[in-house]
Amino acid sequence: MAQAPKIILITGSTDGIGFETARWLASEGHQLIIHGRTPERLESALNQIHSASNTNLTTGVTGDLSSLQQVGLMAEQLISRFNYLDVLINNAGVIMKDYQCSEDGYERTFAINHLGHFYLTGLILPLLQKARPSRIINISSEVHSQHLDLDDLVNPVRFESMKAYANSKLCNLLFTYRLSELISDASITVNAQHPGVINTKMLKGIWGAVGAPLKNGADNVCYLAVSSAVAGITGAYFNGQKRTRSSAASNDTGLQKALWDFSLDLIERAGFTDPYPCKLN
Repeated sequence: MAQAPKIILITGSTDGIGFETARWLASEGHQLIIHGRTPERLESALNQIHSASNTNLTTGVTGDLSSLQQVGLMAEQLISRFNYLDVLINNAGVIMKDYQCSEDGYERTFAINHLGHFYLTGLILPLLQKARPSRIINISSEVHSQHLDLDDLVNPVRFESMKAYANSKLCNLLFTYRLSELISDASITVNAQHPGVINTKMLKGIWGAVGAPLKNGADNVCYLAVSSAVAGITGAYFNGQKRTRSSAASNDTGLQKALWDFSLDLIERAGFTDPYPCKLN
């Protein structure tokens, strides 16, 4: 499956699909950068991957994706430590059972699943540009919403756990399609994926063990990350390894632009600068 060894960053990779993906890619000789929210979880995951892959090529970064300040610090670390990045897998995701507000004042599911990744991607885009060809993969879900009210995203009138999650997964798709349009260089591809119904802690915590093994989800993510079969494909949605069409809402170009502009406004409202100026070509 793999071509030449690559430098690959996976957010939310201290457990679940992200961890399994990192473990497999490391065993194939790729240089992995895994991400965790705390140093303790990151160290444990690094030790496991080093032991399983029998290599020391895997390194890590920490940061809470719900905090734009921490995302910025994480990006600074990456830019100082690496000359380029071949693949970015925006994998981290949560389903908050109760309403929680991020330190920037935004609903936490949205802040982690969309806004943190939106900000991180823009900040480290120069690393991906240096690596061309390079890939950006946004992990979405087949349960993404069919409708989106931007005004209800960050401070919902009535918080519903699954609605917040589905909305954030629609945001992942809208972001993917808009970014793929704005990046005019075809050597940087941007795609989204539903990795499958997989027995992650998140799934089992809500529905029980009703999905496939973690390896199945990791195989699907690895396919988008390093397979030559998807080289040059951009602006697409994959259900597992099959390219398919996502919802009508996700393909609404007006909504794609509206979410993009709304996301930039939220970043600037929190006191940070536009991470994308002059970087998209």
